Amino acid sequence: MREENLVIIGAGPAGISAALYAVRASASPLIISKGIGALQKAKKIENFYGGAVSGQELYENGVNQARDLGVSFLETEVLGMEEVEEGFQITTPEGIIHTQSVILATGSRRSAPKIPGLKELEGKGVSYCAVCDAFFYRKKKAAVLGNSDFALHEAEVLSNLAAEVTILTNGKEENFSRECPFPVETAPIARLDGEKKLEGVTFEDGSGIGTDGLFVALGTAGSAEIARQMGAELTEKGHVVVDSQMQTSIPGLYAAGDCTGGLLQISKAVYEGTVAGIEAAKYVKSKKNKIEKEN
Repeated sequence: MREENLVIIGAGPAGISAALYAVRASASPLIISKGIGALQKAKKIENFYGGAVSGQELYENGVNQARDLGVSFLETEVLGMEEVEEGFQITTPEGIIHTQSVILATGSRRSAPKIPGLKELEGKGVSYCAVCDAFFYRKKKAAVLGNSDFALHEAEVLSNLAAEVTILTNGKEENFSRECPFPVETAPIARLDGEKKLEGVTFEDGSGIGTDGLFVALGTAGSAEIARQMGAELTEKGHVVVDSQMQTSIPGLYAAGDCTGGLLQISKAVYEGTVAGIEAAKYVKSKKNKIEKEN
C-alpha cells in the first residue's frame, strides 16, 4: 500500500493551484490525474489574468510549474475511495493509496447519457453509486452502464450482494484494463422500461434484459461520484457542498473548482484550489502534531 499525506485528484486549475499552495505550506501532495480534461476544448482563453492562452498551454504550464516544485504525479484513475482509520483509502488500477487528506478537483460533468427513461427513473432503480445503493439489490438483478474500469469496479461492488450483474456499454467498445468476469452487452440502448420503478432495458435491436437496478458509471469517477461514495453532502444538482475552507461534510476531504457548482470559470477554480491547498496542508499538519503528542 502506498502512503501519502495529501492526495489531489485532478490536474486542472483547481488541482494545480491546490498543489502549489500545499507545497508552500510544507505538505507533499500527490496529484492523481487522467490528463487535461475539459481544458482541452478551450482553444483560446481571454477572460483570465495574464492574457490570451489556450487550454492546452495553461494545462502544460501548470503541470510543469508543479513538477518544478517537486509535486508528484500519478497518471491513473480513481476507481473508488473510502474513509479508514487515520485517513482515506483510494483504489486505483495501480493499487491502494492511503492518505490523511484528499482534495477533489476533477471538474464537473457537463452531460449525461440521453437515454429515454433514465432521468425519470432516477431513485426508482437508476443509481450513480454502487457503494451507496448496492444494499438495496441483495439477491436481485443489477446492471452497470459503462465500458471502463470505473464500471468494472462498480460491478464488483454490486456482485457482493446482487444475484447477477451485467455490464452495458451502450454501443461502445469495451475498455477494461483487466479481464471482465461479468456478462457484457454492447448493443446500443433504446430506452429504460418501467414507470414506478425500473423493470428492464430495451436495446435498439429490439432485444432486452430484465433488471431491478441500473448503475451509471460512465468514463472515470469524478469528484461528485467519489463524494457520493464517501457519503459527503451534495446539492440537489449533484455539486459537492463545501464550507469557507473548501472542506466537505467529511473532515479531511476537500473539494475545489467546477465540482462545487457556481461559476464554471478558471478564476473561481484557482481561488478555491488555493484555499483547499492551504487548508488541507493545515489539516495534515494538525494530524501529524496529534500523532506526535500521543507517542
